Amino acid sequence: MKVMIVGGGGREHALAWKVAQSPKVNRLYAAPGNIGMARIAKCIGISPSDPEKLANFAEEKDVDLTFVGPELPLSLGIVDLFVKRGLRIFGPSQRAAKLEWSKGFAKEFMGRWNIPTPPFKLFTDSLEAMDYLKGRRFPLMVKADGLAAGKGSILAKSFEEAVDAVKAIMVERIFGRSGERIVIEDWLQGKEVTVLAFSDGKSCIPILPAKDYKPIYEGDKGPNTGGMGSYAPARSIDDDLMEEIKSHILEPTIKGLSEEGIEYRGVLYVGLMLTAEGPQVLEYNCRFGDPETQVIIPLLKTDLVEIAEWVIEGGLEGKRVEWEEGAAVCVVLASEGYPGRYKKGAPITGTDGVANDILLFHAGIANRGGKLVTNGGRVLGVTAKGEDIKEAREKAYNAVGAINFPGMQFRKDIALEGTDG
Repeated sequence: MKVMIVGGGGREHALAWKVAQSPKVNRLYAAPGNIGMARIAKCIGISPSDPEKLANFAEEKDVDLTFVGPELPLSLGIVDLFVKRGLRIFGPSQRAAKLEWSKGFAKEFMGRWNIPTPPFKLFTDSLEAMDYLKGRRFPLMVKADGLAAGKGSILAKSFEEAVDAVKAIMVERIFGRSGERIVIEDWLQGKEVTVLAFSDGKSCIPILPAKDYKPIYEGDKGPNTGGMGSYAPARSIDDDLMEEIKSHILEPTIKGLSEEGIEYRGVLYVGLMLTAEGPQVLEYNCRFGDPETQVIIPLLKTDLVEIAEWVIEGGLEGKRVEWEEGAAVCVVLASEGYPGRYKKGAPITGTDGVANDILLFHAGIANRGGKLVTNGGRVLGVTAKGEDIKEAREKAYNAVGAINFPGMQFRKDIALEGTDG
């Protein structure tokens, strides 16, 4: 069968790497893909932000199945368009994906269905928002309502920082139209973790829990990024807690959407805070996480194409998804200046010197004259597997030590909490 991956980052490289191993697949396309994906797929010059062209291509090439990587095409209704044309696609509809592209919608939805989430308030007026901040307890979170590439949440530790965050989002519009409305949310104490699940609209199967590291610096300091690394399985979630998350959060989400006339098919991503009162939802995403995918997918034993077919056909119930023993760790290498302004074109060396069992998932990389150079904020995801988190972590950082480019940034504490050290 012919399969297409929509997107061109590290997450999509990991998905392509797994899909290419399926005995069902004999032709793989990537739109637009990247130079890492080009080794296993034919890259085509169509942007993820152009669902119409993607659908035309899928029809022209008789593509049997499409995977959507990033959130933007989901918010633009790519799934609805493909389904209308009779094309099979893995991902939620535009209405279902509103859980991600509108934080306000997601918070109100959780309120309607008693899904545990921090107390919040929505604002469309910056002056009203700043007035609300008076007398509030800090820290708290100020979030842009719309999509912001994983960077739209600002932790405010004081009244002054909160006011600055409101001004930045709503007045200066640092996230564009995504900041027309904001969510001000109570800050929670606890451990943050990611749980994803496959859903066919009726039932769901949880995926290995993972830990994502958002802030740019060690110790979770500095501004948020798209993700500086991850590991799986997260040690903070055992079987009992996963069952609680499934019964109190995942299943009520799928059921609540169904009751509101929205069938959720695809991957549901839930960002959780594990508090003394139990797990609470910080955010929903409606696709595979990045960089969580780079550690989850390498541990997946079951054919991803087969899982996608179960989801699309509504046949998840009674199915079993199998995982490898052990653990995986991903360390993201980023450009100097990221997540702010950064330069492109820095020469990358050492990638050919890493061990054969290391997975290098390309993100912001280009080929200039036969040489690898940086071409984005997050450049490369270095993933290693091991018998346990400690071994995987050591292998990942050994590989990181072999790679270099001017201004290279990376966190040195990825997965440290998952080891005994």
